[in-house]
Amino acid sequence: MRRVHTPLCHFVTSPPQGGRLVAWRTDLPQTDIPSAETEEHHTSESGCELPTISPLVGEMSRKRQRGVLQARHARKLLSLLCILLLALMPLPALAASKADVEAQFQTWIEKDLWPDAKKAGVSERIFKAAFAGVTLNWDLPDLAPPGFPKPTEQKQTQAEFSSPAPYFNEARLQKLAATGRSFASQYGSTLRRIEKVYGVPGPIVLAIWGRETGFGAAKLPNSAIQVLATKAFMSTRKDMFRTELIAALGILDHGDVAPDQFLGSWAGALGQPQFMPTSYLKYAVDFDGDGHRNIWTSVPDTLASIANYLVQKGWQRDRGWGYEVTIPDNISCAQEGPDLAKPISSWAALGIKRISGKAFPSDELKASGMMLVPAGRDGPEFIVTPNFYVIKEYNNSDLYGLYIGNLADRIANGSGAFQGAWGDVGKMLRSDVAGMQKTLERKGYDVGGTDGLPGYKTRRSIGQWQEKSGRKPTCYPDSSMLGVLK
Repeated sequence: MRRVHTPLCHFVTSPPQGGRLVAWRTDLPQTDIPSAETEEHHTSESGCELPTISPLVGEMSRKRQRGVLQARHARKLLSLLCILLLALMPLPALAASKADVEAQFQTWIEKDLWPDAKKAGVSERIFKAAFAGVTLNWDLPDLAPPGFPKPTEQKQTQAEFSSPAPYFNEARLQKLAATGRSFASQYGSTLRRIEKVYGVPGPIVLAIWGRETGFGAAKLPNSAIQVLATKAFMSTRKDMFRTELIAALGILDHGDVAPDQFLGSWAGALGQPQFMPTSYLKYAVDFDGDGHRNIWTSVPDTLASIANYLVQKGWQRDRGWGYEVTIPDNISCAQEGPDLAKPISSWAALGIKRISGKAFPSDELKASGMMLVPAGRDGPEFIVTPNFYVIKEYNNSDLYGLYIGNLADRIANGSGAFQGAWGDVGKMLRSDVAGMQKTLERKGYDVGGTDGLPGYKTRRSIGQWQEKSGRKPTCYPDSSMLGVLK
């Protein structure tokens, strides 16, 4: 892109430390003004280029010294004047740069994207209809417009994850459960047919539908093509979104939905089940028999598509998601994770019991189960089935999986909140947790990556380190470890 210079003074002396100027207008991107050491030499429109001063050798006369001092003083005054003039300018070059990027976007659509879409089988008619009137959506997150400074990395100065308790808002869960039970009655025959075909219980399907879009009530205000095209052109993950955009054009070309009804979220997820376009192509189904896979307005297609997604990810027929339990104090919490599965009868033999007081179902005793302690010893405890990890394929979060499981239980049998209380956890800085992870890795523990998020491998490693250090294992990061784990 043509480089546009905003008129500014060219300083011949080094700028003060931290002295780069940035745009102050809130309606424009924050753009660094190059320093004197990197800016190309030019005379500004205000005519304020400063003359260089030749180095002086030997002694100087008082008159000459006064002249040098006066020149330095004049230079400082002129420098300050240039800074003030720059601050008062409307910055037309920065405002124009957005228009330049829009022009590049239109060229990219025609010259770069269209050949790939054509190669993928998209017709020119559909391509033109999809992009008619489409411009960039500058309000989306994670954008890196060409010619603009790269987005600054956010410093992790505040907690990046919080206590799990607010996630399980009781009033919200009760409302979703009541609505879910109503829909379970209304779509009972459809759900029974879905369970027969796919083996996924109706309450699980309803729980995901409710969690994702409030049973289809949530508004989808964004044009999926605009979102995906914007991100494919100038996001921090352009390649991924380019793949999704080509897939989206294929959906339009197939005729399942018209371009003006092709709506999704700010991330490009489509319809009531919130499928990305590539997931739509793999998992969406026509369950109402009208010849179209319609996840925008067809409830049967939406519900069956969710079930098909889960079964394709490995859902085990005739099994639930898991059980809330109590784990005796003498049983280590450092045994959780899908890679440490054992028969549920083995967990029961250790003294682990369902918190409801009921026995584990007899047909489950020989099947595999896994310990799950999402808040370590300071929260509810679970034995989950492999189906729990299938739910996590929808959204890779322990809390999401538990939310769906709890909501499904409420819909199925009217149960309530988890009985175990969420403790006062989740107040660590993500950067501090990442530091703990790095230290544990150096000590030989497998923490699953130093991302600052306490997944099961991190929790397990903390518990193992605590046991080895003679401490009571809690299996969750807390501030008391900062000065000790090093």
